[in-house]
Amino acid sequence: MDSSKAVYDGLKCVGIDFIVSVPCVNLSKILDMIDEDDEIIHVPVTREEEGIGLCAGAYLGGKKVAILMQNSGLGNSINALKSLTQLYEMPLLMIMSHRGTEGEGICGQVPMGESTPRILEAMDFKYFKPEKSEEAYENIKEAWDLSLQEGKPVSVLLEIKYW
Repeated sequence: MDSSKAVYDGLKCVGIDFIVSVPCVNLSKILDMIDEDDEIIHVPVTREEEGIGLCAGAYLGGKKVAILMQNSGLGNSINALKSLTQLYEMPLLMIMSHRGTEGEGICGQVPMGESTPRILEAMDFKYFKPEKSEEAYENIKEAWDLSLQEGKPVSVLLEIKYW
């Protein structure tokens, strides 16, 4: 199964119907599929914390929400994630292009790439790191269920060497 299709199918399987995204070349195939889907509202944004706010509003309006972004945007959105989504127990599926891992061609991505799992752990947010497309599909289902149960964001980190 194509990895982008696996992620898209996972989003569809759990009923995600509102997606915010920050531009990312590694997620572009997934974003193209989302744009072609009339059942999903897709709102591109320029900053991650803006996206978190839009997801919160959409969730309160009855939508099942996700944000697609690079892991570099995690640092930009920490306050919104903790003081908005976690405080008010809002589920949020975070699909992140995990830059700065093995095979990364841009050295400036490495520090945040190495820190991303530790930042999520420090925030007490669970995450999944699929190594195959089949795992991504299953991890998205598990992440959404966990996000609903815990009432806080759960991430799926897509390392660029697999995608």
